[in-house]
Amino acid sequence: MKKVFIDGKEGTTGLQIYERLEKRKDVVLLTLSEEKRKDVAARKERINEADIVFLCLPDVAAKESVSLCENPNAKIIDASTAHRTTEGWAYGFPELSKEFRDKIATGKRIANPGCHASGFVSLVYPLVSAGLIDRDYPFVAHSITGYSGGGKKMIAQYESEEREKELSSPRQYGLTLTHKHLPEMTKVCNLSHAPIFNPIVADFYSGMCVTVPVYASMLKDGKTPAKMRDFFQSFYQEAKFVSVSKAKESFLAANTFSGTNRLEIYVGGNEDQLLLCARFDNLGKGASGAAVQNMNIALGLPEDAYLE
Repeated sequence: MKKVFIDGKEGTTGLQIYERLEKRKDVVLLTLSEEKRKDVAARKERINEADIVFLCLPDVAAKESVSLCENPNAKIIDASTAHRTTEGWAYGFPELSKEFRDKIATGKRIANPGCHASGFVSLVYPLVSAGLIDRDYPFVAHSITGYSGGGKKMIAQYESEEREKELSSPRQYGLTLTHKHLPEMTKVCNLSHAPIFNPIVADFYSGMCVTVPVYASMLKDGKTPAKMRDFFQSFYQEAKFVSVSKAKESFLAANTFSGTNRLEIYVGGNEDQLLLCARFDNLGKGASGAAVQNMNIALGLPEDAYLE
């Protein structure tokens, strides 16, 4: 039975991972008392005792935790931004290719993708890797997310009885165009420059819809929406958690897959302009669900074990 330690269990992602694992029969959860959860010596002891270590911490603290690990067999899954573009770390989106999956399965250091980045990468990586679009295409991405993505502070802000009226409206943020997910979006998709990224937080708890518009004429073979759906269907044909919608929609809700580890790709638009959308749970495939999926792969278990 494998031992698992969640460093940062008190945060939103850490709590979700804990809830996903506490009823499992194939792992043992190592914990710390409240008074010792920030004690470096106590954390070091747990980190080196565990087979799997989840880091659900700010970037600086996550780097510190990695430095505390002296167990050569421990596998670390970092949910922070700290190591997503670091050489030697596997990027935890196994559906992208066999190479991505193998690195997760065999590596000791795994960086869990960011929530917004998961949607963008799921749409753009296949296009660039297949040579359907140039890596210097001027990508623009819009992403609407539930407020749980902002952590405990934002959750409390939205759920307060005396909250500001502006919280009832979608709110655009990242106004300097320097969002923390941009480096991984750019590197993983092998882009020559960062996309213009427009994140929006709205008054619902969890769920996300990432949208990337593209001109059909700038795709190598000028794909129609139907052909693009077929392309994504073929690319993700073996994926357990990524699917492609063939339904005709008038509206796309961002919270449809809340509570699941699913990601659904939707292709809209017309002969001239395509609308590529990825819908999933920012706390599921965008965070804790993806982390547990990566743990399953790293331990040689079925990747959907205890997830659906």
